[in-house]
Amino acid sequence: MTNSLRMRLLWWLLVPLALYVFVTGKAEYDNARRTADLVQDNQLISSARMIAGEVEWVDGFLRVDVPPAALEIFASPYRDQVFYSVRVDDGRLLAGTPDFPQHAVLPSDRADHYDAQFHGQSVRAVGLVRLMYDNGATHRVRVTVGKTVRSRDAMAQQLWQPQLVRQIEMIVLAVALACIGLTFELRPLMKVKEDVADRDPMQLEPIRVERLHTELRPIVEAINQCIARLGVQVAAQRRFIADAAHQLRTPLTLLGTQLQFARQQDGLNPALDEALAAMHRSNRSMVGLTNKLLLLAQAEAADNRQLAVETVDLVPLAMDVVEDLALLAQARDIDLGAELNGPAPVAGHRGLLQALIANLAENAIRYTGSGGHVTVAVGAHDGLVTVSVLDDGPGIPAESRNRVFEPFFRASTDTEGTGLGLAIVREIADAHHAEIVLKPGEGGKGVHVSVSFPRAAAEGRQPA
Repeated sequence: MTNSLRMRLLWWLLVPLALYVFVTGKAEYDNARRTADLVQDNQLISSARMIAGEVEWVDGFLRVDVPPAALEIFASPYRDQVFYSVRVDDGRLLAGTPDFPQHAVLPSDRADHYDAQFHGQSVRAVGLVRLMYDNGATHRVRVTVGKTVRSRDAMAQQLWQPQLVRQIEMIVLAVALACIGLTFELRPLMKVKEDVADRDPMQLEPIRVERLHTELRPIVEAINQCIARLGVQVAAQRRFIADAAHQLRTPLTLLGTQLQFARQQDGLNPALDEALAAMHRSNRSMVGLTNKLLLLAQAEAADNRQLAVETVDLVPLAMDVVEDLALLAQARDIDLGAELNGPAPVAGHRGLLQALIANLAENAIRYTGSGGHVTVAVGAHDGLVTVSVLDDGPGIPAESRNRVFEPFFRASTDTEGTGLGLAIVREIADAHHAEIVLKPGEGGKGVHVSVSFPRAAAEGRQPA
């Protein structure tokens, strides 16, 4: 999770926002407390002044009649308790709660706010002094009013919580928008990932960078440079194989001719003749391998370049292949037949398409035992042209079916072959955007290989 770019970007956004909300929330809470304190202190001083204004001389004695309005000013749904006391400087209580805590001695020109504990409750109080004069004597009357802080705390919460809720909503909204934005903005990167993941291993085309962000383009361009270098190396290897096979073809052909000539000479002893026959067979196998390598190199190259495409009817091609392989099938006592339902036009390279059919048929003939049957079928249906080769040979083990298209892999070593036939078929099919299906034959006996091509128009050339 920590390696996720989306999560790391969200953390970079979320942590500063959370810190900002913490700092601003603390400041707003302090402001709310100060506002609530100011409102309560104003109520306390107003009540104390009302009570102090009611202190008067009556028959030479100080008296006070506390007006109801002085206490009603504190009315609230939070049921705060209000305490007050009116004392003369000699300690005499004129009205109120006797044991209500008093603050320090106050000057007569200002009020003093303070916090206290009374009967286990937190109380906010204010004290002020009114000077009363009588026959030249001055008496200090101290008025103290206190109130529990439930309404003050509730006011602070009411002032602070909406701000906090808005701040949290802002964080949630910012994170949601960031997630949505990152999802949309990372789509081009996901498309690059899908483009690379869905590619054939030998598809070495550069990745498109038109829709990528400026910050991502250098990365993709570096990947494209790596792909280009890899393409150069792959092309060099293919060119080397093709050149080597081409260079080997002529001397091997010449060597085969010389061996055949040597075997025809009189006077050879049986041992030498047997050795020459073995050399001739080995030379013929090397010629076949060289030809297969040349064809494989051509098929692999066709998968990565523009083919010389034309509309080709596969029915005549299949007929030519059956005729060419008739002698091989006859020599192996195999019944080679054809089911050709034309026309079957496809857009492709004539030589490679013929090689595909020939390799399928030859592979079936080589692996089908004496007295077996091989059928080459071509037909068009549902917008597809399908080439099928069916045999009743030993078949391919289930565990080997996924590997038979690998170069040089052979499901059985009892038959001569190069292991390149089906690899060539796969490369040619990929170059023509065809689909290969390999399954057991009828009744689970033999092999049924089918290659389905997109059907082309019956006439006219197709774009590459």
